[in-house]
Formats: sequence, C-alpha cells, structure tokens
Amino acid sequence: MALRSAPLWLLLLGVVALQQMCLGSSSHSLKIASFAIVKPSQELSQLVILGYMDDQIVAHYDSDSRKIQPRVSWMEKMRNDIPHYWQAVTDIARSKDNYFRDYLENLWTHYNQSKGFHILQEIASCDLQGNGSKEGFLQTAYDWELRNTYRMHPYDIELCIELLEKCLSYGKEMLLRTEPPVVTVTRRMEAEDGMETYICRVHGFYPKEIDAAWKRDGEVWLQDTLHGSVAPNTDGTYHYWLSIQIDPKERGHYRCHVEHDGLQEPLDVAMKAMYDIATPLV
Repeated sequence: MALRSAPLWLLLLGVVALQQMCLGSSSHSLKIASFAIVKPSQELSQLVILGYMDDQIVAHYDSDSRKIQPRVSWMEKMRNDIPHYWQAVTDIARSKDNYFRDYLENLWTHYNQSKGFHILQEIASCDLQGNGSKEGFLQTAYDWELRNTYRMHPYDIELCIELLEKCLSYGKEMLLRTEPPVVTVTRRMEAEDGMETYICRVHGFYPKEIDAAWKRDGEVWLQDTLHGSVAPNTDGTYHYWLSIQIDPKERGHYRCHVEHDGLQEPLDVAMKAMYDIATPLV
C-alpha cells in the first residue's frame, strides 16, 4: 500500500458498523469519524479522529497530542510490529488539519459566514460482507447537517478492505470470536383492550448478525410487532429486542425464535404466565 499517497480514511484504524442482518456469516466494518471545530478567519481549533472496528473504538487522534493512540491491545501490537507504518499514518492524520481548514474556508464563502464556531464532520467506511461482497462510502456534514454521501471508487474500496483485513488479522481473538445470545421473554406492565405486550430480549451475543422473530405455530408473525436495532454493549457484545401484542388466551401459540452463529441450534422461547415488569425498551 502506498501509505503517503493514500487518503487518511484508508490509513486510520477504526470502525462503527452499520447493522447487517446476514445470518450464518459475519460482516465486518472499518470506519473513520473525523470532527473539526473551527472559527472563521482563525486556525483550526480542534480536530478529533475516532477509529472504530465493528462498533468498538480502537484508535483515537486529536490535534492537541498530534498522535494516534491505540485503544485496544491488538492495535498496540500492530503499532509495535510496523512502527514505520504507524508513523506514516500519523503524518497523514496531521495533514488533515490543512485539509479541513481549506474545506471550511470554502464553506464559509458559500454560506457567507464570518463569525461563530462551526463543525465539519467526515465519516469514511468500508464493509466486508459475509458473502464476500465489499462496499465503501464517504459522508460529509456541516454543523451536523448532512451535505454529501459518496460511494468510494472501487480502487479505494480495495485499499480500505485491505486495511480492514489487517485489523482482523491482529484482532482475530476478539473480532472473529462467537458469543451465544441469552434470550428472555417478559411481559410489560401495560394492557389495552385485554391485550398483553411481551418483550423478547436478546443479549450478550457476538458477532452482531442475528435472526430473531416472533413465530405463531411455527410461522413468522409480523402483526402487532415492534423491534429495536442491534446495538453494542460496553463489553463488545450486542443486544436486541422485539415485542408483540397478543390476546393472552393465545399465549401458547407464540415463540421468540432466535438464530445466531454462537448457537448450535435455533432457540424457541415460549411465553409464560408471569408478573408484569416495567423496564424500558433500549
């Protein structure tokens, strides 16, 4: 890889995954989030760059320290194994100061702005799907308003995926592991026209791809159902929830069905008569 000619987003290490529901094979995502805070006619006040790998922060850069700091042990190993590479990445991160300042000056001219602080955001990401397909996107926003979304050039996608695979190689013990989900079904403390709401909580699983659905007599049931998004936990695993509103007399017909790579076989968790709960859906 031509380090000094490649753009920053190809070289900084990081990610935050977009939710992908592809059962049976894992997808992985590398994302770089850059934030520049500046006042017109002044030098760049602050630049922060965060790197995420599969929703977990792995690297951090700021214009005060002017260094890229690993946030996980396997990133420290990568830095120690290839110090020349790490230095090249750091040099490119530092060059972002000039890039953002020039970009912001163009925006101030466009919006006819001369005072106040403003924020420019840039998020670059590439994704390697479980079926081998590859995608890459670049988004920019100004003062939190989305301005542009671009699809990466195929060559840039390949370079980004190359870096993603390097991260997978160093972080394989964490990134390629499997953790089975814990599934619980509870009844929420509410009633409407004699109906009951049941919540299926799926917690502590990794990787993030999961297939969870309510089934009635073995068939997927979508009527009167809601669900959240797959979201990360602080320990690097994920959680998810889905709810359904039913006639309590029909309780025995329903199951929360869950399939995941960490399970030897699918789970079907039944509804039971139980005390009401009032925990929030998150």
